[in-house]
Amino acid sequence: MRIAKLERNTNETQINIELNLDGKGLCTIESPVGFLNHLLASFCKHGLFDLSGKIEGDLDVDQHHLIEDTGIVLGQAFAKALGNCAGIFRSGSCLYPMDETLARAAVDFGGRSFLVCEPDLTNIPLVSINQKGLSSSFQTDCFEDFWLGFVGGAKCNLHLDTLRGRSDHHKMEALFKAASRAIREAVSIDERRGGDIPSTKGLI
Repeated sequence: MRIAKLERNTNETQINIELNLDGKGLCTIESPVGFLNHLLASFCKHGLFDLSGKIEGDLDVDQHHLIEDTGIVLGQAFAKALGNCAGIFRSGSCLYPMDETLARAAVDFGGRSFLVCEPDLTNIPLVSINQKGLSSSFQTDCFEDFWLGFVGGAKCNLHLDTLRGRSDHHKMEALFKAASRAIREAVSIDERRGGDIPSTKGLI
């Protein structure tokens, strides 16, 4: 089983997660940001990754630290679970439609971190009501911060584009789903490869 457990404790965030690359799409992660939970649940469901754990952070400052650090730890968990990447397809892509939105993602687990992120967001925070009936929100300007953290931790390069769309909610959710499906394709085992590392260099 390709499973990784990781913990990150700083003065800004406390995060511990367990990731199973060969799961069933179960997400029991807990964070104080409702829309982040929604995005992570979509990521797991469409990538068939199992993710559990707890995320806490200094929301009295803003959401940036928590969202970025979550991306970092999730990326590191992928890197740890993949090890030397032996036997995987390595790259993947997905074109994902969600109502009026069309999102595109392409990823390569080639050992180099790079992000191209063009989500075409308004940067107006999404407003929601949490379980206690209090006003809550999601800082859309932190969307790219999450993926910057992810590619740094996972040592992959990732391209995310919104080709068309209106709703920021739909754009972000569609991009998370597209990314998870592309990542699922990339980290899947290529039986024809016979366990070889997918690089002409002989290592990643």
